[in-house]
Amino acid sequence: MASNLDTVTQRLSTAKLEDKPAIIFVNNATAIAQLVDSLDGPPAVPPSIFIDLEGVNLSRHGTISIMQVYYLPTKCTYLIDVYTLRDECFSTPGRNGRTLKGILECDSIPKVFFDVRNDSDALYGNYQIRLAGIYDLQLMELATRSFSRRCVNGLSKCIEQDAPMSIQERLDWVQTKEGGLRLFAPEKGGRYEVFNERPLPDAIKFYCAQDVQILPRLWAYYDGKMGQRWRERMIAESRARVQSSQSATYNGKGRHMALAPTGW
Repeated sequence: MASNLDTVTQRLSTAKLEDKPAIIFVNNATAIAQLVDSLDGPPAVPPSIFIDLEGVNLSRHGTISIMQVYYLPTKCTYLIDVYTLRDECFSTPGRNGRTLKGILECDSIPKVFFDVRNDSDALYGNYQIRLAGIYDLQLMELATRSFSRRCVNGLSKCIEQDAPMSIQERLDWVQTKEGGLRLFAPEKGGRYEVFNERPLPDAIKFYCAQDVQILPRLWAYYDGKMGQRWRERMIAESRARVQSSQSATYNGKGRHMALAPTGW
């Protein structure tokens, strides 16, 4: 088993971004049902489902525009049009009656997020989805550090420091990131409402897809460095983050979000 996992980890670390297929935009009930069928009963080691969200004021007080799902077994990247489909995204069943909500709430199906807190807040506040089976990559990075664990790192810093990429891939990643930021980041002249434009601008599609495609590399890198004790702590704290994000007093903005969990 260990040698097989080592092989998988090595393959994840050396896979090229350009090897991945075209982005699939999911914006109707039929496509949702097909996606649910694809995600139902995936391999658990390594995790098969990697997720990120984009939206306007992403929280219980805002809206979800796009849910990005990268499915490792087929290397498919799905952009789910939550803004258009709303509840239909999560309630449309596949052939076996399973829904996307059911998959997100299933503890036996691992799902990987990077800093799950505000994503969970938005999913719970808007669609009453109680995430389960979560591995938080931000906590995985924290758990594998050999230096201070006082503060957590953001996704961009983790990608820059830890994601195995060639020089050209890094240049492409920066270019795609900057192209998206110019459209949605207010400090660069953009507006978050661009995530709700239909058709979705190509620069935003590529921005949405890019980071979720890199998450499996980060998972492989951190998982290879993590001992069992820290893995158990990471899973427990991932669960605690989800529970905290569902509380009435949760606040997903502020300097406290950069602090590591107590006792880490």
